[in-house]
Amino acid sequence: MTSRNASRLQSAALTLLIAAMLLAIWQFLTLPKPPKLPPGVSAEYAELMGQGSATRQGFPTPAQVIHTFVQELRNPFYDHGPNDKGIGLQLGYSLARVAGGFALAVLAALPLGFVIGMFPVLYRAFDPFIQLLKPISPLAWMPIALYTLRDANVSAVFVIFICSVWPMLINTAFGVAGVRREWLNVARTLELRPMRRAFGVILPAAAPTILTGMRISMGIAWLVIVAAEMLVGGTGIGYYVWNEWNNLALPSMLFAIFLIGLVGMLLDLSFARLQRAVTYAE
Repeated sequence: MTSRNASRLQSAALTLLIAAMLLAIWQFLTLPKPPKLPPGVSAEYAELMGQGSATRQGFPTPAQVIHTFVQELRNPFYDHGPNDKGIGLQLGYSLARVAGGFALAVLAALPLGFVIGMFPVLYRAFDPFIQLLKPISPLAWMPIALYTLRDANVSAVFVIFICSVWPMLINTAFGVAGVRREWLNVARTLELRPMRRAFGVILPAAAPTILTGMRISMGIAWLVIVAAEMLVGGTGIGYYVWNEWNNLALPSMLFAIFLIGLVGMLLDLSFARLQRAVTYAE
């Protein structure tokens, strides 16, 4: 066994150990506690009045959340009406909105970032606008989107677009502007045409930085869609969390929160793998 494989096994074992410790702490903190009864009140009377330990509902235990996982994933695509859809459908709505807004951001940010990265004058001209708009919370655009677009789904896609465009734009411009001068000089020496120089030299060199921006944008988009769906309602994983909270179904709410984290992790790992695929080892 190589040292690299041994290191991976040690990391995996440590991860499992930490997970087991966290579950044990969670289980300990959610153990039922005996109620504090007033003097002269029997336990049977307290149970009858809803004050006993058997009827108290506290924070869900790990077993309750795992049971919810099994129940929800057994039939994730059912549709019993507007407020009763399976978790698979809710995730599908959220991922579709994220994909739409993210795709629009790619179409806008990559060409513009490529152009302003190639020309320092344009970089300096656009920089004040980027720095002004970038810090604005995406959810601050939601009222404007709802007022102008008059559609909750389209407004959510617009919010994803506006939060995804800035990291991609900045990283694309930075990556293009940071291409080594020696490579550009070689391209000029070979008298490559501008388009061939752009796609044959600049784009491959800037690809890791561009994918870093896309990876950051996807993380922000998945973060924002949950809050956006809580505001607009209807469908989506964010609406599911809010609806379960209103129903005081805490196990289902925690199940959805864990699922949000799992999907976000898988999206991030996908972009990390793409980033490694286009990174050249020197």
